[in-house]
Amino acid sequence: MNVRKVPLRIAVLSTLVFATSAQADWVVSPNIEAIRPAPSNLQDMPQNPPAFSWSRHSSLPPGYVLEVSKGGVVAYTFNTTRNWYLPTAVFPQGTYSWRVRPSNTSEWSTPRSFTISANAAPFLVPDNAVLRTNVINKARPRQLPAGFTAATAWTSAMSAERGSALTSLKNEVNSNIVNLRAVSDSLWPLVSGGATTAAISAQNSDIRNKINKHTRQVEAASLLYRLTADPKYLAEARKRGDELASLSPTGPTSYANQDQATRAIALSLTKSIDLLSREIDATRRANWNRIIDVRGTAIYNALAGNNLYIDQYPLDSHAGTALGFMSVISTLALGEFANASRWFDFATRAYINSVYAWSGPEGGYGNGTAYGSYASGYAIDIWQPLTAATGVNLFSKPWSTGFMRYFAHFVPPGSPSHLFGDENELAPNFRTLKAYASRFNSPHAAWYANNITGAEDSLTLLQAQYPMPYKQATSVTPPPNAALYPSIGWVAMHSSMTDVNRTSLYFKSSPYGAYNHSHGDQNSIILNSGRRKLLIEAGYMDYYGSPLHKDWYRTTKAHNAITYNGGIGQPTDGNTVNLFRTGKITAFSTTPALDFAEGDATPAYGGALTSAKRKVWYLRNQNAVLVHDKVSSGTARAWEWNVHAAAPITRASDGSLTIVNVDRSVCIRPLVNGSTLSYQTRTGPAPKAGTVEVHGAYVHPSRTTGEFVMLLDVGCRRPTVTMSETSTSRTFVIGGSQTVTMAK
Repeated sequence: MNVRKVPLRIAVLSTLVFATSAQADWVVSPNIEAIRPAPSNLQDMPQNPPAFSWSRHSSLPPGYVLEVSKGGVVAYTFNTTRNWYLPTAVFPQGTYSWRVRPSNTSEWSTPRSFTISANAAPFLVPDNAVLRTNVINKARPRQLPAGFTAATAWTSAMSAERGSALTSLKNEVNSNIVNLRAVSDSLWPLVSGGATTAAISAQNSDIRNKINKHTRQVEAASLLYRLTADPKYLAEARKRGDELASLSPTGPTSYANQDQATRAIALSLTKSIDLLSREIDATRRANWNRIIDVRGTAIYNALAGNNLYIDQYPLDSHAGTALGFMSVISTLALGEFANASRWFDFATRAYINSVYAWSGPEGGYGNGTAYGSYASGYAIDIWQPLTAATGVNLFSKPWSTGFMRYFAHFVPPGSPSHLFGDENELAPNFRTLKAYASRFNSPHAAWYANNITGAEDSLTLLQAQYPMPYKQATSVTPPPNAALYPSIGWVAMHSSMTDVNRTSLYFKSSPYGAYNHSHGDQNSIILNSGRRKLLIEAGYMDYYGSPLHKDWYRTTKAHNAITYNGGIGQPTDGNTVNLFRTGKITAFSTTPALDFAEGDATPAYGGALTSAKRKVWYLRNQNAVLVHDKVSSGTARAWEWNVHAAAPITRASDGSLTIVNVDRSVCIRPLVNGSTLSYQTRTGPAPKAGTVEVHGAYVHPSRTTGEFVMLLDVGCRRPTVTMSETSTSRTFVIGGSQTVTMAK
């Protein structure tokens, strides 16, 4: 799960700049971690109205004036105190430009352009005053959807859908009434000195796990009382809520020490007060609200401090999630204590506007699918009650829809593991992904949810609207077999989305580089087939920042990518600097027979290389992959084409490799320079218990340039390959039927 990454503070960040000279356009901060101006580059916006953002002015003015023009005429003028703005009404279709200035100067930013087409989906969020009124006017429990009833009033169809979930949650809570041990501050004696050690990491994990169990018990018992009116659940909710309220807000569960714990405690107590508003006595309610106020203030100070820190630095992943917790806490707590209103105005529209900063508006998650799946779990916990209380359906936000499709493409049903980033070695929790997809009324969501076996978590299902949105879709259709998510630099290519035994090729060249939970894996590939891993990412995450994490797991040599001189690859030291060490998908196309993508990872090598480009073709009719790498530098280097497999690698006399994982295989053979390449076995740290990892590399002799053309033959059918060439290109005919031409 998520581990605490202490955010770098602004004083440190300010030393890292895009260039040595001052920025002419003030909305582009010299700090690479700061928010970028958007929209721009004539981007076709998926959301209407679009969201505007920019880096704050160095003078920290009291506000900003945003001007939006159409056809050279000013169409809108908006005033805001934040460095973002979300209009409350849709824009007519057309091409627009926008600029912004501080409210107290005439220093306009450079105009930027965008378009609103018929494809843009309306997503309207009222202003704070209207939202606040909507929440106050909603009877408690605010967090439950319209039509929520006690179980005794369920229809036969609802009982058929949710009866087993109710039984399961009862069994869980009943068991915990007897077996769940009380928590206390004395369980966690270690005091963090700021550095992450194995012991501190283990204690923080224990805090997270124990607090999550207790906060879940409070919420589950409160919900069961609403559903059943059984007094034992009311007693349990009160008891466990009191235990959480007794923990010191400045102790081991404090925001400074374990931010995940403090936000979970504050949200759990807030949800319980909302669910049991009539049953929590005045003394207990006052005590719980006091704790919520103290813990919430710590969150608010961290997010709003340093001149609205979260507005300027949305890539602080923990802070971004905390903003979501603050939004739902404040929404449910409105009217309970004075600070709730201030938190609401600060957090709720801001969170609805930004949600997650790990992709552009098309959706996705640059930190990897494991952390993306955790974000989808938070989405259920936060968006579901927030939607019910405010009337703004976050699941209808275009970004949210794209996030759902991202999971369908990169964690399709049957996937053996996660991809790209920390905890990629873990098997997906499809129950969470099914729950997320179930909240969308769309053909793609219906396909994804229907093809994931099993039920979602009982606690989230029992609070969901009825009927579930995905069951109302007019058709059930998988997303396309191939897709590019440009803002994260990921490509998925599948033999057939409808086949659970599909072949899946994944390619990454990301503008997020090795930042945060990402790895030094730009221009890397992963290959699965028939629910088996073939080409893998090596290593595993024991804890964030460990020697294994830094020296192997995150490195280029642990991925199917290019290294040189014995495993030297893309630098991953530091964190912020990795936003300079990036990749980019520079071309993508897809047809029924052939998919193609190109990535440029030159900046990812930190200046060591003058070029690092990889082209990938997936030949769907042949179930084969062609990979072309061209690399160069000012210094001669021995270039390495790394291979990592989940099964033994066998080398044949012709230089080809065979990987067989139970009943699935891939054969790899060089198509050019075969006589000059040597294959070398490699070693790495011991893999995670119960797994197999085998490593090797094709090595190109030391030169200033290197070139590899590799055929990945899934199923080892060994198709015939013929090559013809000119002075500038090569043409390959594979299997007698598919042709690929590549520049030399």
